Amino acid sequence: MRPIEELVQADQGLVRRAIFSDEDIFKQEIKQIFGRAWLFVGHESLVPNPDDYFVSQMGTDSVILTRNRQGQIQVLLNSCSHRGMKLCRYDHGNNRTFTCPYHGWSFSTDGQLVERPGELVGVPGFAKNYMGELDKKSWGLKSVAQIHNYKGTIWATWDPNAPPFEEYVGDMRLYLDSALDHRDGREGGSEVIGGVQKWRVKSNWKMPAENFIGDLYHDISHRSVDVVGIGPSGGRGRRDAMQGRVAIAFKDLGHGLLGNLPHYEEPDYSPMYTAYPEVERYYREVHEKRIQNLGNNMRVKHRVGTIFPNMSFHGWQPRTITVFHPVSATEMEMWRMYLVDSDAPEEVKESARHYFLRYSGPGGMTESDDMENWTGATAASQGDIAQDLYFNYQMGIGHTKPVPELRGAVVSHEFTEENARAYYRRWAQFMQGSSWETMTPTY
Repeated sequence: MRPIEELVQADQGLVRRAIFSDEDIFKQEIKQIFGRAWLFVGHESLVPNPDDYFVSQMGTDSVILTRNRQGQIQVLLNSCSHRGMKLCRYDHGNNRTFTCPYHGWSFSTDGQLVERPGELVGVPGFAKNYMGELDKKSWGLKSVAQIHNYKGTIWATWDPNAPPFEEYVGDMRLYLDSALDHRDGREGGSEVIGGVQKWRVKSNWKMPAENFIGDLYHDISHRSVDVVGIGPSGGRGRRDAMQGRVAIAFKDLGHGLLGNLPHYEEPDYSPMYTAYPEVERYYREVHEKRIQNLGNNMRVKHRVGTIFPNMSFHGWQPRTITVFHPVSATEMEMWRMYLVDSDAPEEVKESARHYFLRYSGPGGMTESDDMENWTGATAASQGDIAQDLYFNYQMGIGHTKPVPELRGAVVSHEFTEENARAYYRRWAQFMQGSSWETMTPTY
């Protein structure tokens, strides 16, 4: 494998195509990035009841997100400690214990039965075949090193030395808030509706992460969708208008977005969902409550962004979370979850669901445009000649300004590749095996 500093020269805006197609580089990514970073695992509304579980991914490992009888959420490796069999083979369900279908070993998260989540509690033939000599406490399921519930979103890392989640995400947290908080400004209150859409794409997993971090330059790809018009107010375009949009990069953390700079006064109401009068009235009322609830407090708003390495989210229209799970150097599994205010009227949720589906997901018109680009670029980067060439990320080098309200953030115009440069600079730090001490900024 070529040296990392040769593969990524972020300050010059050069990224070698091999990182999007080389299997040796992919194997290093799984170890160096997905084995250390904080990863989005799911949303607590996917496991609302005791003993609920949802099968998720961390890198190429299957994990179980589950809520125990004490109401605590756990993340466990979905692999039996005896012979490695996958324990949960359904996407979600409700089980008091996780029992291996191969030899019947059972694992529990119930704090009434075990000292730690995932501990081995049942072994067929324990007294007769093992003569009672198996140390059950040593053979439980592997747990993640750290877990964090951030306003309903569940994050985990395998690395016990990783910094706390809120330090890892930095002030990008404010933009995550703008997606997760209630539309009227109250903290939290969102839920996932309609389950989780999952589909395979013949694309390297970094292609969409880069796309969502703030690549407005590719807007030409969606021209046909804009002409057709799929927005919630009818007419041309994909969404209702949003004013004052810029590109913001957290240059030391690898996160970025397209959205508004921090501000202290709520802009005037801009009609939305006008194709649904009842829904539009709801959002108008929500806007008035937002002015009351937030007062003169600082607030942000964003359209789309990425938290390094593989979680992206829309904060406004649509309002979704998407994750790019790596499968190989040239394939990923993409997941979409759709967010609404949990106490919104049913007609509001239903109109949102219809709009989200025609925008995003495997059948969404905008997502289809993007997938065509990602798969085409991945395929064309696999040849011997192509792998030695660089992608160009030189737009806007040297034309950023700091954002005083956001630690370590810089702002560019709407069209820039500054956010992508920040993303690949962070990718290189992880791939070089840099320590958390050197990778964690001090402000």
